[in-house]
Amino acid sequence: MPGRIRDKSIQEVREKARIDDVVSQYVTLRNAGGGSMKGLCPFHDEKSPSFQVTPARQMFYCFGCQAGGDVISFVMKIDGLGFTETVERLAEKYGVPLEHEEGDGREDRPRGPQRGKLIEAHRIAAEFFAEQLLTPAALPARQFLAERSFDQAAAERFGIGFAPTDGKALRQHLRGRGFSEEELVVGGLTRHNGYDVFQSRLIWPIRESSGDVIGFGARKLFDDDRISGKYINTSETPIYKKNTVLYGIDLAREGMRKTGQAVVVEGYTDVMACHLAGITTAVATCGTAFTSEHGKVVRRFMADFTQSSGEVVFTFDGDAAGQAAAMKVFSGDQDFVSQTYVAVAPEGLDPCDLRVKQGDEAVRALVAGRQPLYRFVLGNVLAKHDLDRADGRVDALREGARLVSSVRDRSKVDAFARELASMVGVDPEQASAEVRRAGARDARSSATAAGGVRRDGVGAGGAAGVGGAAGAVPPGTAEAAPARPATPDLRDPRFALERETLKVLVQHPMAVGRLTGEISAADFQHPAYQQVWALIAAAGGPGAGAGDASWAARLAAAAGTPHLAALVSALAVEALPSRREVDAGYVTEHVVALRQASLQRRIADVHSRLQRTNPTDDPEAYRALFADLHALEQQRRSLRERVGMP
Repeated sequence: MPGRIRDKSIQEVREKARIDDVVSQYVTLRNAGGGSMKGLCPFHDEKSPSFQVTPARQMFYCFGCQAGGDVISFVMKIDGLGFTETVERLAEKYGVPLEHEEGDGREDRPRGPQRGKLIEAHRIAAEFFAEQLLTPAALPARQFLAERSFDQAAAERFGIGFAPTDGKALRQHLRGRGFSEEELVVGGLTRHNGYDVFQSRLIWPIRESSGDVIGFGARKLFDDDRISGKYINTSETPIYKKNTVLYGIDLAREGMRKTGQAVVVEGYTDVMACHLAGITTAVATCGTAFTSEHGKVVRRFMADFTQSSGEVVFTFDGDAAGQAAAMKVFSGDQDFVSQTYVAVAPEGLDPCDLRVKQGDEAVRALVAGRQPLYRFVLGNVLAKHDLDRADGRVDALREGARLVSSVRDRSKVDAFARELASMVGVDPEQASAEVRRAGARDARSSATAAGGVRRDGVGAGGAAGVGGAAGAVPPGTAEAAPARPATPDLRDPRFALERETLKVLVQHPMAVGRLTGEISAADFQHPAYQQVWALIAAAGGPGAGAGDASWAARLAAAAGTPHLAALVSALAVEALPSRREVDAGYVTEHVVALRQASLQRRIADVHSRLQRTNPTDDPEAYRALFADLHALEQQRRSLRERVGMP
C-alpha cells in the first residue's frame, strides 16, 4: 500500500483548489475590499460577518471564533474529515494526480469507508434510479409525476428516479461497480440483511450545496409497500446530517445570493413546483422540522448580515399543523436578520397543488402575497378569542403580550406591541404595559427555574474568552486543570508594530526589503509573534515566499499548534492599515521601525544595568556594559544612515 502523500502533491492541491471557490460552496461571500471577501462564519452563529477569505493568499480567518487556515483545513473542519481524506477529495475534484511516499500505508484517515467512496456510490445510485424511471415497472411513478404536472424534462432537471421492486437491484448494481458491502450499509443504501433501503418508490436525490448526492427521499407508490410511511429519507450517515440538509439547496444557492431571498416549503414536490414557476430560491427540509441549524445554512447562502436586506418566506398549510410550525419558526425568528414572512395559499393549498390547479402564476402570487410572520402568528393567537367582548379582548391582549414579550430581539418588541394593540383594538400604551408585565413575569419564572443562572448559560463570571478557562475542571475536583500561563493580548498597542511587520512579510513576501535578513527573534516582544517569525525563518526567510501563492498556507501548515496556525491565518487575511503600494520601500520602513524599537529596548536595558553598576566595585563589568552601549548606539546610527534618516 502507498505511504503518505508527497509534499509537492499537497502543495499542488493547495494551489489548484481555489479557497474562494471551495468556501463559496458553503458560504455566500461578498467583496470586502482590498482583495478580500467576507461572509457569515459557518463555524459559529453570528449576526454580522467576521469570516474573511483572501484568495490571493489562499487563506481564511474568522475574527469572531478565531478559526482559520488554508483550503485543506477549511474542508477538514467543515466536513469533519481527516487530513489525507481531505487532500484526496480536493485532488479528485480539481484534477490533481497524487504521488505517495513509499511506506506501509498507515495514514490518518478515520475508520470506515472514505467520504469520497460514499459520495461516488450515491452518484451512481442516483444515475441508476433515474434510469429505472424509464422502465415499464416505473409506470406508477411516472403517473404520479404527470398528475402533478411534472413532465420528463422536469424529472431530468431534478434527477427524479424509481427504486425497483426487486429488493436487491441497487445492491447488485453497486457491488458490480466495485463497492463493498460496508460502504453500501454505512452509506444508507442497503441494509445489513442485504436488501436495498429504497424499494418500489419514487426517488428524489438529495444534494449538498456543491451538487454532490448525499442521500435520497422516497415516496410510497404501492399499497402493499411494507414500509407504512408515505415518505422516507436516508438515515443519518457520515455524509448525511438531517438537521443541516435542505433539499434544493444546490439549485437555490445562487438565487439566494443574488436576491437575498429564501423560500422554505414543506416537501420535494413543492420545491419542484416553485423552481418550475420561477421561484428559484425554494428549499425544503427532508423529513424534519425546520431547525436553527437549517436556519444557519439559509443565512450563510443569503449573506443574511445586512439589516432588513433580505427575506425568508415560509409556506405553511393553514391548518393546525401549519400554525404549530409557524409558532416554532417564530420562536427562532431572531436567528435571522432578514425579515421573516409567511405565505399561506387560499384553501390551504401547498405550492405543488396550487400549480396543478391554477398554474405557475399562482405560485408566484403566493410568494408575492406573503405577510410578516409575527402578524400571522399574532392573528392565529387572537383568533381564539371573541374580540367583540370586553373579557375576550382582555384575554387576547394578555396572551398576545406573552407572545410579544418572548421575542429576544428587543428592537422588534415595540413594533409588535403596536401591532398587537391595533389587532385587538386597544390603546398602544395599554398593550405596551401588558407586554412589560408579561416580560417581568417571564423573567421571574426563568430566574426561579434556573436558580439564578442567566438563561444564556453565562454566570456572573462572564463567558470564557480565548485562552480563558472554558472547559476547565471546577476547583476542588481531583483532576483540576492547571492554570494556563497568561500571555499578553495580541492586540495590545505595544505589539502593533510587530503585528503589522509580520502581516507584510506573510502577505507580501515578494516585496522583501533590503533589511529583512537582519530581523531576529529578539526584535519581537510577544511570544506568539516570536513563534511566527521562527516559522518564517525556518521556511527560508521572507524571500522564500516570493512567487509562492501558498506561502501563507505553508507557514500555517508548519505551525504545529492550532493557536499558532490560527494566528498565521489572521495575519494573512487582516487588512493592512495603509492603501499605498506594498513594495520593497514599504517593507523596509516597517523593518527599520521594528529594528529601531528593538535596539531602543536593548539600549534602555543596558542603560539601566549601567546605572546599577558601581564602576569602582566592578570596573570590568562597567567597561563591558559601556562597550555594549556604544556598540548598540553605533548599530542604531548605522541603521538610520543606511535608510537615509537624519
